Amino acid sequence: MSAVIVDAVRTPSGKGKPGGGLSSIHPVDLLAQTLQHLVARAGIDPALIDDVIAGCVTQAGRQSSNIARNAVLAAGFPESVPGTTVDRQCGSSQQAAQFAAQSILAGTSDIVIACGVEQMSRQPIGYARLGEDASGPLLRHRYPDGLVHQGISAELIAARWNIDRAELDAFAARSHARAVSALDRGLFVPEVVAVTGTDADGHVSLFGVDETVRRGTTADALAALPAAFRTDEYAERFPEIGWNITAGNSSPLTDGASAALIMSEGKAAELGLIPLARFVGFAQVGSDPIEMLTGVIPATRRLLERTGVDIDDIDVFEVNEAFASVPLAWQREFDVDEARLNPWGGAIALGHPLGASGTRILATLVNSLQTGGGRYGLQTMCEGGGMANATLIERI
Repeated sequence: MSAVIVDAVRTPSGKGKPGGGLSSIHPVDLLAQTLQHLVARAGIDPALIDDVIAGCVTQAGRQSSNIARNAVLAAGFPESVPGTTVDRQCGSSQQAAQFAAQSILAGTSDIVIACGVEQMSRQPIGYARLGEDASGPLLRHRYPDGLVHQGISAELIAARWNIDRAELDAFAARSHARAVSALDRGLFVPEVVAVTGTDADGHVSLFGVDETVRRGTTADALAALPAAFRTDEYAERFPEIGWNITAGNSSPLTDGASAALIMSEGKAAELGLIPLARFVGFAQVGSDPIEMLTGVIPATRRLLERTGVDIDDIDVFEVNEAFASVPLAWQREFDVDEARLNPWGGAIALGHPLGASGTRILATLVNSLQTGGGRYGLQTMCEGGGMANATLIERI
């Protein structure tokens, strides 16, 4: 039995700030519209869906109370369709896709939607803590110097792999250039679904364009930006850091939702649906919570070992661009052709709506394999707290 991807869609990327294209849409409605598009495109009866698993990082406020179930009901699906929400930080919806596929491979489900949503314009990173300490005394005892935020981890990676400012900015500029090229060639059309929102004056508008992609971005322009995360405290604690991570070579705050329709190969055939890809293997790892973002390297190695697929046989790699130092360090380790790494740009250009990024990347990976005729695609994402997921798919 195989678990296959019948379709995968995403909303456009909205700037994660007030006034951004998706900021006026309630996140429940944002995910609900995405689910509606996915089911309508496949032409299936939503009553057939066994489960909906959604990734969401900031599960508070408007995104609280199991946003997966709320979105299922808001989408008009039958009340018999359940939903659950998971948090593996930035890899939340990638984990949702893995859970969905594993449920199908185990024979406990026939059709599952994996999806994700994040509205960072209203609920930015840290919003859920509301000033509370999320560590606890036992965790503080294990790490007495304190854990750090991801910006510091990105700096530590740049220092460890000797990635200088010029390389970081060149990578960021290339991400925007590749995304612009993909947009201009219409490559994102198969995966992007437009959503509607209502502004403060009650005007309804259709949002269908990635607004985080910046045309004309150059490495020279990015070089003028200041370091984003330097403080005297961190400079004293980590003297090895060169302070080269900026807003320009990091992913922007982003709003967005995404979803993938996953089912058994037999169920797809029964429904007359033609799958786009099948899941080949999965991996998830923990890593140093101080460096935090390095897990993509052991996750990739574990995935390759488990599947027996040679890295040279993989046509497209999607390594999430939370910060430019992450895919650059990954590339240092695996020495793959840069043309195969995030070929249509990544999160620096296309945005990183935390809980939605996993299935957003999956949609782009499936789309790029279909467009280019490649066989294998690998995606991997670093995650807060020192973790990573990796997934290998095969085009059908």
